[in-house]
Amino acid sequence: MGKFAIHPVLQEIAGIFIRHGKQVFLVGGAVRDMLRGRQAQDWDLATDALPDEVIALFPRVIPTGIKHGTVTVHFKGRSLEVTTYRTESGYHDGRRPDQVTYAACIEEDLSRRDFTMNAIALPLPRGPLVDPFNGMADIQGKIIRAVGNPQERFAEDGLRPLRAVRFAAQIGFDVEEATLKAIPQVLGTTEKVSPERIRDELDKILASPQPSRAFLLMEKTGLLELLLPELARCRNIEQKGFHRFDVLDHSLLACDAAARDHAPELVRIAALLHDMGKPLTRALDPAGVWTFYQHEQVSATLSRDLLTRLRYPNAVIEGVGHLIREHMFHYEPHWSEGAVRRFIIRVGEEHLDHLYQLRRADAYGTTGQALPQDFLLPLITRVDEVLAKNQALSLKDLSVSGKDLIALGLKPGPPMGIILSALLEAVVEDPALNTKETLLTIAGNLKERYP
Repeated sequence: MGKFAIHPVLQEIAGIFIRHGKQVFLVGGAVRDMLRGRQAQDWDLATDALPDEVIALFPRVIPTGIKHGTVTVHFKGRSLEVTTYRTESGYHDGRRPDQVTYAACIEEDLSRRDFTMNAIALPLPRGPLVDPFNGMADIQGKIIRAVGNPQERFAEDGLRPLRAVRFAAQIGFDVEEATLKAIPQVLGTTEKVSPERIRDELDKILASPQPSRAFLLMEKTGLLELLLPELARCRNIEQKGFHRFDVLDHSLLACDAAARDHAPELVRIAALLHDMGKPLTRALDPAGVWTFYQHEQVSATLSRDLLTRLRYPNAVIEGVGHLIREHMFHYEPHWSEGAVRRFIIRVGEEHLDHLYQLRRADAYGTTGQALPQDFLLPLITRVDEVLAKNQALSLKDLSVSGKDLIALGLKPGPPMGIILSALLEAVVEDPALNTKETLLTIAGNLKERYP
């Protein structure tokens, strides 16, 4: 055990258990990460102490899952889930056990875990690993293998199939053949899992270095059709022009590119979903070429439905939809400065960087080849030049306000909004007009149309 450096806080916690005659083990992802040479982020402990006994050992304990034998210990700035050895039975809702029975030993507890790589225990403060299912060998072989019978493990918890493919993308392991083949048999159990839990797993997939690994496994096992049917329909939707891939592979490549670009979640989701409307908008033109007119609008609508179904926050739903609607812009060098300003206004200054990232990901997904270093640079340069001038790009930037128009004799209401929008459009086209005197003159002329 010399190769593992046990954190002093863990050693101190272990000492408390041992002084009271109790065993304690580090379990789960922390052990897996340590065996992979990674620093463990979260600590989960298993013990023969009953929950009430754990509560008595520490001053700050929250009974987070006491019904299932789990409490959360707060100790020296750390939060640790501590669970009494247990076995489970009956999974009516496909996620939580109907019955929890305390187990006699750590080996019995490990037998209920999902994958062999997560079924290894490290005795604290030190001791030989407890590895009854050869999880260390699977970690060395980079294999995700269910503990025992995979169909039984997946039938116990419908989220486990999604966890299997998520780990494939997250840590780059392969799902063992029998484990993978069991997934289509338990889709009915996965279907029972709450949308929020599905969303959390999808978030982890999207945050992984290569999300496509998981999504391709989802397609192979039926999880994609079950959970993201709008995306699954993109398979075999061939495209035109420079596109080398069908819509699904293009979308997955775009998502991978966004991940490599270290794009935030919003952009990764948009990259994955940005062309979902193509199956519904595809048509042959007179020349026999596939067209996808207005697919960005349909894709944005579908993304709203999908993300709402998975209980994503409204800010994510709106942000993703906006990026998808705007991703088809076509910059030309002959754009006037006014056209550049209108582009900024339409996209929103706060969304520009995200839209650039989405466009880079989309372009990579077209051919799967590296983009030129100056890709988008002409547009970005012109946008930056316009922004540096601090010209009016919104109503708040105008040299007049609603109060000024009221003083001119206008009443609050729709006509005033129309006039303010017209003033902004005039200033966007010609920033020199943005003086109070000039705008009041223009507003006075417009007032005759909107009495």
